[in-house]
Amino acid sequence: MSQRTVEDDALLDAARACVLAVGVRRTTVTDIARRAGVSRMTLYRRHPDVTSLIQALMTREFSAIIGDVNRTAATLTSARERLVEGAVLGADRLTRNPLFLRIVDVDPELLLPYVTTRLGSFQHLVVDAFEAQVRDGVADGSIVASDPPIVARSIELALRGFVLQTLAEGAEAAREPELAELRRLLDRYLSP
Repeated sequence: MSQRTVEDDALLDAARACVLAVGVRRTTVTDIARRAGVSRMTLYRRHPDVTSLIQALMTREFSAIIGDVNRTAATLTSARERLVEGAVLGADRLTRNPLFLRIVDVDPELLLPYVTTRLGSFQHLVVDAFEAQVRDGVADGSIVASDPPIVARSIELALRGFVLQTLAEGAEAAREPELAELRRLLDRYLSP
């Protein structure tokens, strides 16, 4: 991601406020510009349309989750422990993120391509991070993986299913036991 300016952050903050208020589909360039205190032309110079601005917002928002969980897991001893704990915490935090929850609630159809046909920018970041962690685990002996890219994609795919299932009605009650099972599943999958 390129270096953002204060103005970029103000635009993303305004877009976030709009999405939380009315959802993605009802968010307009005019609303975002007004909330950010800039002209529509200023917004268009940074982002050609609302879609690209929302994509940048989701990448910023969800990348922050990656950073937070990596800092939390950084104190663990092995790469496998860091990967497993980071993956579980990341999935849990994503399903509690207000922006993600609002999209699921108001505009769930927007998630369908990311579930069925393509990986988005955030998913690519996750897979890349997992691949690096898998390689670190192979190097420190805590992970067995003959093909780190395949293992990384497999972990992302498992987490994607977990995230979507966790959003189902009534899933909150089962969250802690399912997080424990997810942790066990990933740990056993990666263990030598």
